Amino acid sequence: MARYRDAVCRLCRREGGKLFLKGDRCYKPSCAIEKRGTNPPGQHGAARRKMLAGYGEQLREKQKVKRIYFILEKQFRNYFEKARQQKGVTGEILLSMLERRLDNVVYRSGFSTSRRQARQLVNHGHIHVNGRKVDIPSFQVKAGDTVSVKDRTHKNVHVEGAWQTAVGRGRPSWINAGAVDFSVAISGLPTRQDIDANINEQLIVELYSK
Repeated sequence: MARYRDAVCRLCRREGGKLFLKGDRCYKPSCAIEKRGTNPPGQHGAARRKMLAGYGEQLREKQKVKRIYFILEKQFRNYFEKARQQKGVTGEILLSMLERRLDNVVYRSGFSTSRRQARQLVNHGHIHVNGRKVDIPSFQVKAGDTVSVKDRTHKNVHVEGAWQTAVGRGRPSWINAGAVDFSVAISGLPTRQDIDANINEQLIVELYSK
């Protein structure tokens, strides 16, 4: 997924719903889902979806979550193994770990309009955690951390535009806007209620438990 070069709107149609991969366009009538519906791309897309059951349904759910967070299979499997070793509900722990990735936090905070854009900001050193530059997208934030954009990036037209429209897109309850612009505080850890309800994490657990 990290090397995907094709039109990302095809991925939304393949998974049957908006994955919010295209930034602001996902909120506009020009979104591919709004224009073409949720049938997968291709002449026989609708027929293929109707045949999904059991393993196919589990695999489709795993692919959807990988595409939402833009991570590869090996990395996704590593997250699952770490989640399985912890006490608690494996599926919920897995989603919590994915939500706490720095690139996702940058997106959720309103510094970018998509996770792909957020990953670029992290990779190019525009993001600080507790006042120190962190350029690792998979970095796990924790409660009490402060995430901010470095000063010289405040005037970036994409970052500034994303920040100004962040309130309209909404922030999860575990991320609070900081005392100054382009800064947020991590007030806690994400719970299942803070994460997309359209994800069925139990199907992923069943898939990897075979």
